[in-house]
Amino acid sequence: MLKFLLKGLMRDRSRSLLPVVVVTLGVMNSVFMHAYLGGVLGESLEKTAYFSEGHVRVETRAYADNFSQLPNDLALVGVDTLEKSLERLYPEYDWVQRIDFGGLLDVPDSSGNTKMQGTVMGKGVDLLQSDGEATRMELKKLLVKGRFPSKAGEILVSDELFEKLYLSLGDKVTLISSTMFGEMAMYNFTVAGSLHFGVNVLDRGMMIADIRDVKAALNMEDAAGTLLGFSKNKLYNDRQAVATKTDFNKRYENDEDKFAPVMSSLSDNGLMGFSYAFIKNIAGFIILVFIFAMSIVLWNAGLISGLRRYGEFGLRMAIGENKSEIFRSLIGEAALVGIIGTIFGSMLGLSASWLMQEYGINVGSMMNNSSLMISDTLRTQITPFTWFIGFIPGIFSTVIGAMLSGVGIYKRQTANLFKELQN
Repeated sequence: MLKFLLKGLMRDRSRSLLPVVVVTLGVMNSVFMHAYLGGVLGESLEKTAYFSEGHVRVETRAYADNFSQLPNDLALVGVDTLEKSLERLYPEYDWVQRIDFGGLLDVPDSSGNTKMQGTVMGKGVDLLQSDGEATRMELKKLLVKGRFPSKAGEILVSDELFEKLYLSLGDKVTLISSTMFGEMAMYNFTVAGSLHFGVNVLDRGMMIADIRDVKAALNMEDAAGTLLGFSKNKLYNDRQAVATKTDFNKRYENDEDKFAPVMSSLSDNGLMGFSYAFIKNIAGFIILVFIFAMSIVLWNAGLISGLRRYGEFGLRMAIGENKSEIFRSLIGEAALVGIIGTIFGSMLGLSASWLMQEYGINVGSMMNNSSLMISDTLRTQITPFTWFIGFIPGIFSTVIGAMLSGVGIYKRQTANLFKELQN
């Protein structure tokens, strides 16, 4: 049967070429778009989770309602005890304390007078006692100048801020901010190195310090803005996160206390929730779009090809074949075309995806005013599903197109087919 179908395709190569090309191009685009959207959105989701949101997030109700203002006066207190409780109740997560803050970074001259000042977004994380946070946030990979902090009082700043304030490694700077209790805070730091995040909103003015220094600077002993939980397998599981959130909120439910802790999951964040749902459904969406588009094209191609083959159909019926057998052979030919086109299309799509995954496309100049946490280098992401996603639209579309065009065989009278043969 396979040998017969191959001979049929090779006998009229011009007839077979168009469907193969259509399937190849369609599958190539399906594979590449899946890898592209998964890479861009997946990276944004991952960066947001690791940098600020966590897979699950604990904060006070008041802090959650005003989080954009970095309201450390509404921070969690007794956070060390709460963290130990979370580790006991939900051991499937790694729990870390974070403090986000804003302020001015003052750069003095040799006389102690202000030379330069710049606004900063600050983040207090565990830089010194654990390598987990540095690894999770990939801070060492982002280092472009200097070294990673090794002692108290050392900080990292974004490379753009480093250049804007004309900083040098080892410079003493002063953070001017406000304490947890609304008082003015001034704390001295030493610049150990600079980072390039590849995210405009971070590169403009980010400062990262050890959380113990931040607690001392902002008078936040045994307090933290948030407690973040990260799945130990490093993958966000929405079902697990929702179950954890539901259990925690039942335990600590207190609508009357604005300082009561409340947990949210990554998917609760509006934009991140949309991105997560989109990533989950993107494969199905791409498949449906390309099945529809390719089926229409292949349907039309099949109709044209069918008109050219009425003589062949009449001859085959004259030697004893019936319409059902002819129809099945058309489906078989279409499936074979689909397999051939899918193999070529998948190879091309995976090759293009791999090149973009390895080298990326720098769009930094287009994102100068962007506030989104998206890298300035766009990359694809090849997953196990990317390897075979093309077979679904590739084979389905050719078979559906052949079935639609082949219906004409049944609608056409046998006598007409014999008449076509005579002509």
